[in-house]
Amino acid sequence: MINVIKSSEHYHNEEDWLSTYWHFSFAHYQDPQKLNFGPLRVFNDDIIQPGTGFDLHPHRNMEIVTYVIEGELDHKDNQGNHGVIQAGEVQRMTAGSGILHSEYNHSKEKPLRLLQIWIFANKRDLDPSWEQRRFDKAARLNKLLPVIVPENEKDGQALHIHQDTRIYISSLSPGGKVEHNLAKHRKAYVFVIEGRVKLNNSAMEARDAAKTENESRLAIQAERPTELILLDLPEKYAINN
Repeated sequence: MINVIKSSEHYHNEEDWLSTYWHFSFAHYQDPQKLNFGPLRVFNDDIIQPGTGFDLHPHRNMEIVTYVIEGELDHKDNQGNHGVIQAGEVQRMTAGSGILHSEYNHSKEKPLRLLQIWIFANKRDLDPSWEQRRFDKAARLNKLLPVIVPENEKDGQALHIHQDTRIYISSLSPGGKVEHNLAKHRKAYVFVIEGRVKLNNSAMEARDAAKTENESRLAIQAERPTELILLDLPEKYAINN
């Protein structure tokens, strides 16, 4: 089963400095039907205006993945980490027992667009950690490039998180096609960053998302230049003390 969520169905929160689309319950927006999808807890599509951002704030017991689409994100945290995450780069942060961080768009002219994804960690109160990585656009052209994999998988390029979840990014040319096989008891969350695709027989436009369940094979074909992200998730997950 594939359930397409149109862009207009995402909760849109508009402020002077931030325009954001929340796919799941977040902050003041609470919908009991949109609490999570497997271990995926938060999927936010943020546009941050120049010279603004998120002041120092806490997180705990989440694996937080940030993918910068346009602009540059300045990250600082109380663990002494500081990095500038540029378009095409991925940041992975284990909040664990607790971390404080800030995120800013220091550009004076350009908005910053990013995806922030929260995934439940498989163990409570891990040691906080942070890292970032750039992924070559050519490596994801008409391919699904793994950028996040579980901690026990050997992958020299991808970042690792404490959960049985894999995240892929792809750039598709018109007519370009990728396929992804889902193992038993797995499901997927697909988001079209820009462009237009067919997911199996379901049409998806820019900012549309799709939840897939009881599907063993996903075929994605672009009808125009497309950027997308795919999360391969377990149906069930555990959080250990």
